[in-house]
Amino acid sequence: MRLQALPIIESVLSSMRQQHQNTCLQHVTASVSQSSMITSINTEADWLAASLRLKQRKVPFVLVTVLGARGSTPRDTETKMVFTDEESFGSIGGGNLEFQVGNIAQEMLQESSENQRIEYFQLGPSLGQCCGGSCSVLFEVFRPSTLNLAIFGAGHVGQTLVGILESLPINIFWVDSRMETIKPKAGPSVKVIQSDEPKDEITNMPVGSSYLIMTHNHQLDYDLLCSVINRGDAAYIGIIGSDTKWRKFKARLAHQGYKPESYAGVFCPVGLRAITGKRPMEVAISIAAQLIQHRDSKAEKTAQRGLHWKTLSETAKQLSESNINGS
Repeated sequence: MRLQALPIIESVLSSMRQQHQNTCLQHVTASVSQSSMITSINTEADWLAASLRLKQRKVPFVLVTVLGARGSTPRDTETKMVFTDEESFGSIGGGNLEFQVGNIAQEMLQESSENQRIEYFQLGPSLGQCCGGSCSVLFEVFRPSTLNLAIFGAGHVGQTLVGILESLPINIFWVDSRMETIKPKAGPSVKVIQSDEPKDEITNMPVGSSYLIMTHNHQLDYDLLCSVINRGDAAYIGIIGSDTKWRKFKARLAHQGYKPESYAGVFCPVGLRAITGKRPMEVAISIAAQLIQHRDSKAEKTAQRGLHWKTLSETAKQLSESNINGS
């Protein structure tokens, strides 16, 4: 059995062969109900359409591929399956193999730092399978690239900034206690939130959100900053104001026992220093530019995450040798 090429999500399988299974197949499929973490299991042919649909809906998922197999296995190489938090599409043979693969996929969806993994499975008694063969499985995580941004403040700069950002792939949560009075215009990517206690909205923001604090009240700005720091998962924090304002904020934070590293990454004054204009449009452009710059710098740092090419090369060699020895 020759080693097949590593998959990419946009490629179409060269074949979707369904091999006639031996008696081992009935044994392993009987235990498919063990995959209790998955609430919906769909047919094999759905995996490609499902993966494209999930990408369009910006739902994170794991694409699983059988890279290589030796001996008797439930499915052949190239077999693929897709896992989300709640659903699965396709099958790699059912049984404990699929159950273990599903568990790993769920772990990877929860762990944002891991994008790729290769696991080796011996299909024997230890895995509760009678096939006796072995297979290597590639896990690839696909996550939406959309940025979640909470903007606190609907003043002139806030309104101008939202007008700039709403055409970008950004989910905007726009919070102010005066929304009913201001009645700002906003597109479909903007969720306008009227809140008498804006800082209470921070707990409702998605994990790893970015935050822009630009309200009409310095005390509210400070309270919002403390709430964001306490939450501990902000990708970006920007506060409108002067250097003097930030010095005062840092002094208060230190006095309240916050460690310097907890607020070292805060941008205040927010925006690119090279843009010095004070008009709402100039300030908004400066902030938007810094936000995009910060997002892109983070993307560059994570671009090499996953399996190093040497790991892939060594795995390919091992699979090739295994296939030769087993042929």
